[in-house]
Amino acid sequence: QVQLVESGGGLVQPGGSLRLSCAASGTIFSISSFAMGWYRQAPGKQRVLVAVIRSGGDTIYGDSVQGRFIISRDNTNNTMYLQMNNLKPEDTAVYYCNLGDTGYWGQGTQVTVSS
Repeated sequence: QVQLVESGGGLVQPGGSLRLSCAASGTIFSISSFAMGWYRQAPGKQRVLVAVIRSGGDTIYGDSVQGRFIISRDNTNNTMYLQMNNLKPEDTAVYYCNLGDTGYWGQGTQVTVSS
């Protein structure tokens, strides 16, 4: 069993920044051999990819966050991060972390960008 716990969400003004964390625990393990990802789901919309970081460190970003968000990982502490800069109202959503193709998801953390 694996648990993924997101934290760091909140209310921020447009142009502001937030840093999300995803801590993995359980019978793993180490996250080092897994790709991990951040996804988000806005009200009434489907869950979409925000960013993925592969086990080797390669990264992929969704078009809407490219150049503003940075995904990273700390394998020693089994934690993944998402640095979100220049936030826009359209970034408002529940953000979820995912562990590769394992089917494990976190419970989500709310990010609200509003003045």
